[in-house]
Amino acid sequence: MTFFLLTVSLLYALFTLTLWVAWLRIPRVLPQLIETDAKTLPFITVVIPVRNEAEQIGNLLDDLNRQSYQNFEVIVADDSSTDATFSIVQQYAQRASFTLRPLALANEKTASPKKRAITQSIRLAAGDLIVTTDGDCRVGPNWLTTIASFYQQTGARLISGPVTFTTEQGIFDSLQTVEFSSLIGTGACTMSLGFPTMCNGANLCYVKEIFTEVGGFAGVDHLASGDDEFLMHKIAARYPDGVRFLKSEEAIVRTQPHRSLRAFYNQRKRWASKWRAYESYLPSLLAIFVFLSNSVPVVAIVGWLAGFLNGNTALVVIGLKAVPEFLFLRQILVFLQKKMSVRVIPLTQLIYPLYVIFFGLAAQGKGYVWKDRKLS
Repeated sequence: MTFFLLTVSLLYALFTLTLWVAWLRIPRVLPQLIETDAKTLPFITVVIPVRNEAEQIGNLLDDLNRQSYQNFEVIVADDSSTDATFSIVQQYAQRASFTLRPLALANEKTASPKKRAITQSIRLAAGDLIVTTDGDCRVGPNWLTTIASFYQQTGARLISGPVTFTTEQGIFDSLQTVEFSSLIGTGACTMSLGFPTMCNGANLCYVKEIFTEVGGFAGVDHLASGDDEFLMHKIAARYPDGVRFLKSEEAIVRTQPHRSLRAFYNQRKRWASKWRAYESYLPSLLAIFVFLSNSVPVVAIVGWLAGFLNGNTALVVIGLKAVPEFLFLRQILVFLQKKMSVRVIPLTQLIYPLYVIFFGLAAQGKGYVWKDRKLS
């Protein structure tokens, strides 16, 4: 037992330190366009799938109205909202400085409403590049300029951008910020190491032709989640060097943290349920490895309290997880302009192992509620 606990802990420490070094080696990107002629700049279609976002969608449209990049259009795909979302978008389209195209989706049953919204939007899109975000997000004025600049510099087929939360209002929000930063950082670093594992559809860009080339969401359209990661894996399988992370403060997208435990539970269960559907073994292997690595400290503490594990061994197991993790998370949080959340890392580390075990088991059950709909 002691050998197993120490081995898993050491492997996790090495893994986390590898991510930390990989993060430090990812170059920062400045929003500087190579070509500035509108005729040669990539035309971007921003796709925003929404449902019941009347309170937030206006803020995002205002942000898009202030973009320094001008060569873009926006499609807001409304999935049968029961509030005023669609009418707000229609009214905004009359005064927007950019082309805004409201798209009303049919109120029909589908296994994956978001994939359907994105697919139908892309059919109408005039852009060379597709950029997706969510209706409750906020973006900076150089968001699209930075994406276009990075595309010009790299020719990447898929670009994953950084995502964090808006201003935290309490400890629950701060805990979410730290946890979310670990996902963003891990996704960025595994991309830079050549085996992409995760990304976030709130800040994602891909070449429209490539979406069609890999068959879009075909093969995974029966799954409610994964409009971002499954597509990334399909593109990475065909273009191993074509998936990149955009490390730029100008490209950070901010979204709302969950203010209710129910909403938080349903989202995390939705995320955790994806790992069984991965065709590539690496994301599934990583999910299992993370589950084991977070279970080990719990087992070590229980073993110490029960008297069958030496206290020093338990401390080593905990230290091998906590110290490298702190170094890594601190770097990500500073980049995401969340320095105040650094102080919450120890508390997150205390809670996170129980959280991972809980959602790892919860994901084995089917069904969750998302956007007032029961999905499987």
